[in-house]
Amino acid sequence: MGGKKDLAPFMEYLKELFPEAHCELTYNDPFQLLVATILSAQCTDKQVNKVTPLLFSEYADAESMAEAPIEKIEKLIHSTGFYKNKAKNIKSMSHALIHEHNGKVPDNMESLVKLPGVGRKTANVVLGNAFKVPGMVVDTHVKRISNRYGLTKNSDPEKIEQDLMKIFPRNRWTELSHQLVLFGRYFCTAKKPNCNECKIFAYCPAGNKLVK
Repeated sequence: MGGKKDLAPFMEYLKELFPEAHCELTYNDPFQLLVATILSAQCTDKQVNKVTPLLFSEYADAESMAEAPIEKIEKLIHSTGFYKNKAKNIKSMSHALIHEHNGKVPDNMESLVKLPGVGRKTANVVLGNAFKVPGMVVDTHVKRISNRYGLTKNSDPEKIEQDLMKIFPRNRWTELSHQLVLFGRYFCTAKKPNCNECKIFAYCPAGNKLVK
């Protein structure tokens, strides 16, 4: 898609489609968002939102989660998939918050990615939504859209993140992350992209291949 000037129609169309794009996970504070984001791996936000009300009614903060029996956490989050590993990470992450951050979620990338179960994608979700620190979240949808539209030639999420940060204005990173996720989830889907109704089809290098 060339330089930054060429990206204007792309950004405008995403804004048109999803003017109120926001994090679809339900949370009350940074800790709950962090837990919910960990649970969202290989799981829909909708399913996570079904699980977290009961989970947080039992264990609302790092202190209570760290002390919770691992079996109880596993039972509460079972339906999100990979529940044993997620429960282990959530409990270990809570311990780390208590011992290293006074029970509070840190507001910087360096500290967040040192927590158990937290990678750059999860960290960017927390930073952008809980702390208003701009960040590009690269999930499977963002990865697919970025490659289809020629925004990157990379397949590694961290490299894609760096590429997107270079071409999009910093003050739009968090909003664009949500819009790209929603665009990939509901419009430019993996198997049946809505190419016939796409107003930026002409900007899509993969478009002609997708409609055949």
